[in-house]
Amino acid sequence: MNTHTFDRSFPLIDLHRHLDGCVRLDTILDLGRQHNLPLPAWEVESLRPFIQVTVPQPGVMEFIKKFYWMTQILVDDQACYRIAFENVQDAKMEGIDYIELRFSPWFMSEARHLDPYTVVQAVCDGVEDGERAFGVQANLIGIISRTYGPKIGKEELKVLLSQRERLVGVDLAGDEARYPAEIFREHFEIARDAGWYVTVHAGESAGPESIWAAIQTLGATRIGHAVAALQDPALIDYMRENRIGIECNLTSNVQTSVVPDYASHPLKRFLDLGLCATINTDDPGISGIDLKYEYEVAAPAAGLSQEMIWQAQRNALEAAFLSDQEKAALSGRIGENRDHDSE
Repeated sequence: MNTHTFDRSFPLIDLHRHLDGCVRLDTILDLGRQHNLPLPAWEVESLRPFIQVTVPQPGVMEFIKKFYWMTQILVDDQACYRIAFENVQDAKMEGIDYIELRFSPWFMSEARHLDPYTVVQAVCDGVEDGERAFGVQANLIGIISRTYGPKIGKEELKVLLSQRERLVGVDLAGDEARYPAEIFREHFEIARDAGWYVTVHAGESAGPESIWAAIQTLGATRIGHAVAALQDPALIDYMRENRIGIECNLTSNVQTSVVPDYASHPLKRFLDLGLCATINTDDPGISGIDLKYEYEVAAPAAGLSQEMIWQAQRNALEAAFLSDQEKAALSGRIGENRDHDSE
């Protein structure tokens, strides 16, 4: 029986989780009843197949269709606040010590024609209140959704900048195959000038050239997924030497058919090669998993030894969008708490 797990004496961290892909089934039902929404089912188990992936989807964009009811229930700013707040509570229940939650205000506001400016404010309020209530350290990353194109991307960036001090980073997500990084060069110059860290979804639906563009054109210091990186040895060398973080999402990559199965995932090879690769959840509400599952089930299935799993956990602290002082404080606080718990 496999007993691999995370190191409980070290911070447990999730760097790649979409806030709007982590909505409770109970919350969907509750908001559906409150607002008389035409949900496809009215019990948790009968609703589950409409929200969660049960068999691999034929690509990332098909997987994204599973967001439908998660955004349909965002009927007002209070609903946005609620799911943000509950994201932090869920992180607490998973035993997570530090989490980075990302969201696209345009995507969240689209279904119900909400004001994206108030969506950003509601999300920031919900996460900050969740931090205070549950003691989980959380930071927010704003997404520019490439699926809407560069013009709306500029508008989305303006929306995110309205809460500039309450976000730590910016991401480019969405339809990677049709909207390359190069057309968002100016957006990311502005974002970097604002003092934000940069992570970019790349190498998931396109090849290593997409990862190169994310790093060299957009200034990414972390890459979401990066599954295609192994196709280019020079890219691997560059990412290792420059400590470019890789936000791996094992179950998600199987469910989007980016890899055929866990055993085919490049995470083990990334770690063998000394890359700063990490373990994350992506959209746990859609995937039907949590971070513990990724560590204890998915990672061993992907061939990781216990030592590799612990290394990925340590890599997450290295790659976190925190200052060196914040990283040291987080590690010290976890050590103290674990010592106290064992007394």
